[in-house]
Amino acid sequence: MSEPISRMGVLGAGTMGAGVAQVAAEAGLEVMVHDPVEGAFERARTLIAGFLARKVQKEQLSEADARAALARLHATARLDEIAAAELVVEAIPEDLTLKTDAFRRLDAAAGTETILATNTSSLSVARLAATTQHPERVVGMHFFNPVPLMVLVEVVAAPAAAQPNVERVAEAARRLGKTPVVTTDTPGFIVNRVARPFYLEALRIVGEGLAGVEQVDGAMRGIGFRMGPFELIDAIGLDVNFAVSQSVYEQFFFDARYRPHPMQRMLVDAGRLGRKASAGFYDYQTDGTRGGVWPGISHRADGPTLEPLSGEQVQARILATIVNEAASAVAEGVATPEAIDVAMRLGTNYPSGPLEWGERIGLAHVVGTLDVLHALVPDGRYRVVPLLRSLAERNGSFFEPGE
Repeated sequence: MSEPISRMGVLGAGTMGAGVAQVAAEAGLEVMVHDPVEGAFERARTLIAGFLARKVQKEQLSEADARAALARLHATARLDEIAAAELVVEAIPEDLTLKTDAFRRLDAAAGTETILATNTSSLSVARLAATTQHPERVVGMHFFNPVPLMVLVEVVAAPAAAQPNVERVAEAARRLGKTPVVTTDTPGFIVNRVARPFYLEALRIVGEGLAGVEQVDGAMRGIGFRMGPFELIDAIGLDVNFAVSQSVYEQFFFDARYRPHPMQRMLVDAGRLGRKASAGFYDYQTDGTRGGVWPGISHRADGPTLEPLSGEQVQARILATIVNEAASAVAEGVATPEAIDVAMRLGTNYPSGPLEWGERIGLAHVVGTLDVLHALVPDGRYRVVPLLRSLAERNGSFFEPGE
């Protein structure tokens, strides 16, 4: 068995890199941080110091431990200095050209025993690994923002990754106090893939004039979601949500199930990027207080209208598409049913894992909802995954051995 990782390199001192560096330093690892942008490390260290000070105030951390954690953070001027660690986590902007260049340089600088991990949320880990001479040591290590607070880490096993390296990354995540779930290298991994219908089906419902933004958000909060789809998109950022939607759609070869909605582009083009712009699906005051729905969303031409959906119908449509997507991930071997449910609870704060939830409300009910929708819109977006239909017909379970 390999020795536990004691040194971590972090490439990038932005929001994600600073978060990764903080949790690693708190966990007792020596952390070398490299960022070529002048002053980036100093800003990250100040940010981390503030987080640690608040933990001390809340009596979650002693002053001595906070000082020790800060002392374990080291700025490095050269890439080969972070490449000397047992594990290097790349946390630079989500740009393929930037990341491939970084991995080429890291691969050249690091010894063959160093594991190179990428924090990408939507890019192919296999594609990054292919730019290196040692693809067997490249693994995805997708943290969620804010890193100090979010428990989940998706450990992405690219096709060429050596299993011992995947296991070491998962163990490193546990060392940092995180819960790792192992996933294959599929578009969106687990969370960004299975979460797509929560947003896209909500957008379709509003786009079809079947319910308003507030009605949809209220309906989903009513069954335990902390935020409705539109509140959550505003919190994430319209630009970020749209970019991930486009990336997943393109990587699935323009499958209708993942097609972004024109409303997403419309709001981005209008500069309504969510809370950070004080304007998204909702208007926001300068102190962050949420106002009403932007009137531009509800401007519709006069003419015949469809019968509006009830809250229960909104819930049924959105849940059915989420369960179907989770079933698709199981069928394709993306991750185990247990891992998918854990990932969605921890990564998106779902009140229940989608597969367990689907079984609780009845898989036959889910299939029936999807079949009705598919009859109305037969472009494939509502097609039932064969595994889901099979389990519904025989009253089976995703959690049965061998499924």
